[in-house]
Amino acid sequence: MRRLPPSAATGLRTGARHSLAEVYRPADLVVLGLGVMIGAGIFSVAGRQAATAAGPGVILSFMIAGIACLLACLCYAELSSTIPASGSAYTFTYVIFGEVWAWVIGWALILELQLAAAVVARAWGEIAVGALANAGVRLPSPGRVADLLVLAILVLLTGVVALSARVGLRALWVMVAAKLLAIGAVIVVGLPHVDARNFGDFYVPPKTLTTAPATVLEIVVGESHAFGWFGIFSAASAIAFAYIGFDVVATAAEETVNAQRAVPKGMIRSLVVATVVYVVVAVVMVGMVSYTKISVDAPLASAFRAAGEGWMAHVIDVGALLGLTTVILVLMVGQTRVLFSMARDGLIPRGLAAVSRRYHTPSRVTLVIGGVAIVLAEFVPVLTLQELVVLGTLFAFGFVAAGVIVMRRRMPHLERGFRVPLSPVVPALSLVATFWLMVNLRLLTWVWFALWMVFGLGVYLAYGRRHSVLARPAAPVPARGGGRHRR
Repeated sequence: MRRLPPSAATGLRTGARHSLAEVYRPADLVVLGLGVMIGAGIFSVAGRQAATAAGPGVILSFMIAGIACLLACLCYAELSSTIPASGSAYTFTYVIFGEVWAWVIGWALILELQLAAAVVARAWGEIAVGALANAGVRLPSPGRVADLLVLAILVLLTGVVALSARVGLRALWVMVAAKLLAIGAVIVVGLPHVDARNFGDFYVPPKTLTTAPATVLEIVVGESHAFGWFGIFSAASAIAFAYIGFDVVATAAEETVNAQRAVPKGMIRSLVVATVVYVVVAVVMVGMVSYTKISVDAPLASAFRAAGEGWMAHVIDVGALLGLTTVILVLMVGQTRVLFSMARDGLIPRGLAAVSRRYHTPSRVTLVIGGVAIVLAEFVPVLTLQELVVLGTLFAFGFVAAGVIVMRRRMPHLERGFRVPLSPVVPALSLVATFWLMVNLRLLTWVWFALWMVFGLGVYLAYGRRHSVLARPAAPVPARGGGRHRR
């Protein structure tokens, strides 16, 4: 239960352990957030959830998911402004709750970010193959081509992240701007085809499904439902996957100029912009075609074809590929910074925290992360495991919300660049919203998550507990930027 002193967690800006170059400014953080939150799902998730779960009420689902994530975002904003460190929720938990809980959150973040990178890379490969087919390119073996494309994109982005944060940032700006142009085209071209009758009253009578209950909530209730308010809230849980990523912005805190104020603004602004964009695209999607006629496989592209705008399918393909590329890039940046922090603290081998003298990036851990992502994407059916990404993220959300309440009581003297309004009410509401999203996930996902956490606890007891920088209480906490971690 030993806790990391706040002064030892916040890096060079308070005289402690900083070793990464400052490259991000407030606008860069907004782009970082949009890069990870707006992916290919913006072109498909609204249609799929409208057709299978919520009907036109999916627009309300997007709003509900956005509000739930905003509550969590406010909590992240306060803690990141108080402890601007690259470990994000892991470091927050280390300071507030203690080492074993920090390990639990770090292990959950490893699951979230590492698996998410592999999931998105796999989806990128399949969408790329589909885009080539739509362009009239005949592929002799689509499966093998997809495998090669997945390998290529992961190798490329691993190199970008390992070589230079500035190069990655410039590439991110270009790709985010391009995908926002594609989304703008979808909105501008689609709006004239919107028929208000397709919205109805945003409510479809609930329907009991014949499938066996799968989520924790369905098992408690005893049956499965679609549509109605149950369907709207259930869709919100699935849609929350699209918003996940604002927390990755917090991992860039050590590399941000004036992080105590810039990071909270970057997280909140990027989430608000992403929510508005998702809601507007959902309005266009649902308004163009009745939810009963939506194609689940390619909802937006099929809607444009039905409206006589078939050429938009190519714009959607390009936007989807750009969207997923930026998602992979930002996820790898976030995962690198979390593992970098854990290595500096000795919970995993400290050699992984080495910073390249030439590129000023934690290139060694980046190469490890890239290699693991390649293995997962190429040899594991990761697309069936994406709910684990959501659960790992929500688990961290819960600790961050609780952390705001506890830190206000234990450490009221710490300087905060941002304060959650109406605390402890807002953090408590965030806990409730997070719990609701979690119980709407499948029980099987919870089982796999529990097994992962048990395995992680074994790793901590076997290695992390003995090698932690806090394992020698008589000695002062070493500087995070010291030893092998030179600039």
